[in-house]
Amino acid sequence: MAVSISVVVLLLILAVIFLRSGGLKVSHALVCALLGFFLAGTSMAPTIHDGVAATADVVSSLRP
Repeated sequence: MAVSISVVVLLLILAVIFLRSGGLKVSHALVCALLGFFLAGTSMAPTIHDGVAATADVVSSLRP
């Protein structure tokens, strides 16, 4: 759950930065958000979730 919230906050911050810099239009952001909602309802959702969780585990185990 904490990983999901962190990813959502990170993506939200990136979207705001892109919107403010002019690199991302509002219509593009809406399409990306709709894609995310539609992907969450598909059979690929558990696979995507497992991939993001595995990546978060690898990144969190790295020591600088």
